[in-house]
Amino acid sequence: MRAAAFATPGGPEVLQVMEVPLPEPGPGEVRVRVKAAGMQPFDTAVRRGWVPPGVPGDLPRVPGNEFAGVVDEVGEGVDGVGPGAEVLGFSLLNGYAQYIVVPAANVTPKPEGVPWEVAGALTAAVQTAELALDGLAVGEGDTLLVHGAAGAVGTAAVQIARWRGATVIGTAREENHEHLRALGAVPVVYGDGLADRVRALAPGGVDTALDGAGGAALDVSLELVKDRRRILTLVEHGKAAELGIRTTQGERTAERLGRYAALYASGKLLFPIRRTYRLEEAADAHREIETGHGRGKMAFVID
Repeated sequence: MRAAAFATPGGPEVLQVMEVPLPEPGPGEVRVRVKAAGMQPFDTAVRRGWVPPGVPGDLPRVPGNEFAGVVDEVGEGVDGVGPGAEVLGFSLLNGYAQYIVVPAANVTPKPEGVPWEVAGALTAAVQTAELALDGLAVGEGDTLLVHGAAGAVGTAAVQIARWRGATVIGTAREENHEHLRALGAVPVVYGDGLADRVRALAPGGVDTALDGAGGAALDVSLELVKDRRRILTLVEHGKAAELGIRTTQGERTAERLGRYAALYASGKLLFPIRRTYRLEEAADAHREIETGHGRGKMAFVID
């Protein structure tokens, strides 16, 4: 099968379309013919050489941990899903490929009305957002500051927090402010004076913060939120312990993914796809991810 993979870690240019062995499902597993696969900063870290815990060090390596497609084969002992089922799901690696094998527990049915590119890119954003907001105990009456609010995780987090009754202030570039207003957030621009601008928008104070940007954005969160246990960073993992702030904890589940797929299908969840790529364009896709800018999510469309 074809996959976007790398034989040597490095910059985006190391990603190449390669012929790799077709995986076979074992007991409790399903093989999915991938129609679309999401991409995210996690994948760029893998490409640069980071090896997720428990993953063998074998090369070449295929990035990608979210996908959607059609089940074409199941292993022994699999019930409830069979060949021909349209599903979306998650993995740790191997999403940038024509086929992927995962435990059957890692997939959930794709509702009608969810485009393939949305289905393939949904899981990382919505699962990360819900796990983060659970960790921060965001609820009724809270004022939440979200840094990087126009990105995929931020877009999901804003909506989930609003459903929970929180007021949300979201940082983003000015061209994304209408998008944030449509999600129910109060937008604010990055840059010098951000803390003062947020104070003006939240005279009662900021209760909790979700940092999707790092650097100066995290500094502003530390300045505005009194209880550091109510600050969670998605990017500054190396600083979290010494600062006494949180990182995302918990496991992805098919149940959670299915709930958000259903919300999208019913029109209750907005989840924009800003661009799609082919596997042959994987290097360009990673270059765009590493700019750190952009609204919503990107996805591969795989033939």
